[in-house]
Amino acid sequence: MVESFAQQWGIMINHESIWVQVGFAALIVIFALLIKNIVTSIIFGFILRLTYKTKTDFDRSLVIAFEGPVRSLIVVIGVYIALHCLPLSLTVMSLASNLFRSVIIIYITLGFYNLAGGDILKELSEKINLEQSVLSFTAKMIRFIIIALSITIIAQEWDYDISGFVAGLGLGGLAFALAAKDTASNIFGGIAIILDKPFTVGDWISSPSVEGTVEDMSLRTTKVRTFANALVTVPNSVLVNEAVTNWARMKKRRISFHLGVTYTTPRVKLQACVNRIKELLENHSEVHQDLIMVRFDQFNDSSLDIFIYFFTKTKVWPEFLAVKEEINFKIMEILEGEGVSVAFPSRSVYFENKLKSELDQPDSGQ
Repeated sequence: MVESFAQQWGIMINHESIWVQVGFAALIVIFALLIKNIVTSIIFGFILRLTYKTKTDFDRSLVIAFEGPVRSLIVVIGVYIALHCLPLSLTVMSLASNLFRSVIIIYITLGFYNLAGGDILKELSEKINLEQSVLSFTAKMIRFIIIALSITIIAQEWDYDISGFVAGLGLGGLAFALAAKDTASNIFGGIAIILDKPFTVGDWISSPSVEGTVEDMSLRTTKVRTFANALVTVPNSVLVNEAVTNWARMKKRRISFHLGVTYTTPRVKLQACVNRIKELLENHSEVHQDLIMVRFDQFNDSSLDIFIYFFTKTKVWPEFLAVKEEINFKIMEILEGEGVSVAFPSRSVYFENKLKSELDQPDSGQ
């Protein structure tokens, strides 16, 4: 449309003198310089006010990204129209036409380049909880693709055969992928971790490779602070192929153990201990009431075992230990109140009478 208008304008003033044509061309360029800020301020200001009434921020980011390129493009259009007012040869005008289309592609590329690094990616990262390093890497990759496409389109505009260039890029990419396959696997592992979100920074995790608190995550590695205060750097390709337990996402903490009492404990006292321990847990404010089990479980080798199984409401490790300690002391109090002793591993040895009599006889040599 711009080229058609410029050609019609050139035909209208073609019969004028060279100085008149140069004057018209200069006036067009000056007019474009004068109105670029006015037009963009009015048009983009109006569109920007409309975007604040929408629910999404994409349209606002799009307007902001393309405001600068469009302002410069007005001047380029003015210069292009002015060139049609001058008595230039067809070769020069063909060159100017290719250059004009290339500049339009460059400004469109600049708009999308600004959009890729704008607030839209930050808002998207907040919604899906992306790390800053991933956001930066994604923005760079998108910008690289935009620039590569722009160069390809401009090369085609100037009648360059890009098939060899594309084939070369394919072979180069294959060679690079083979050389950096470990790095690539770590990067894809990092992307999988970010998308699946099995853990985040600050979570306590355990795997066959490492156990500790996640301190930092990047596209290539994950850094875990162990409970010995050592920092372990684990490749993401390792973590993504292992079973990872995220202890930080527990809804409650489990306590499970067997309490062994001596075989001399009467049945009545054993039953009383079971009932009182269960009552203790059911009335404790820090014990989760969804599942509480206190049962006389088994006849062990040297004890009568009471199985105790319950959960605490708190997930915090120090608080969990405090609740566990308090309950243990109260269980000891119940056992003391019932006169029941905790069993310990023991073994009784019985001798036959013949062996005992021989040991009792005095040594004949003394």
